[in-house]
Amino acid sequence: MNDPKWLIEAKKEIGQREIKGPASNPRIDQYWRDSKLSGLVGTDDIVPWCAGFVNAMLERSGIRSTRSDSSRSYIDYGVELSEPKYGCIVVFARSGGGHVGFVVGKTESGLLLVLGGNQSDAVNIKAFETSRVVCYRYPAGVDIDNRPLPIGDAALSVNEV
Repeated sequence: MNDPKWLIEAKKEIGQREIKGPASNPRIDQYWRDSKLSGLVGTDDIVPWCAGFVNAMLERSGIRSTRSDSSRSYIDYGVELSEPKYGCIVVFARSGGGHVGFVVGKTESGLLLVLGGNQSDAVNIKAFETSRVVCYRYPAGVDIDNRPLPIGDAALSVNEV
């Protein structure tokens, strides 16, 4: 089975980073445009943009996103899953808000490997504790990828700085 369309798009963005200071990365600005949230274009990259990234990857794939700048907007999106599936959307709780990204694997110890934006200020794959998971969602009307999650190495993911 091929990767879901939104993951193909997301993988193309790995390595995009915030620009420190009052400038913004034009690629991150494009995520806002693709999210139908053009009012956030040109904002300093310190504005949380994980939901903008998820929105943009879905929209680029012809799938309507939540079109919201909130990670928690994905709590009621699409189809609810009882466990992580390859390419699914995962929403995490965190102090002061949340986070959203795409599940691309797991570690032998059970951490989720998540491809997302605004992870250590960049697009990358990062390991997350499952204890922080709020929900797993999949776009409605799309066949769910039921292959086993690939096993990855957390040491190869990005560590928080």
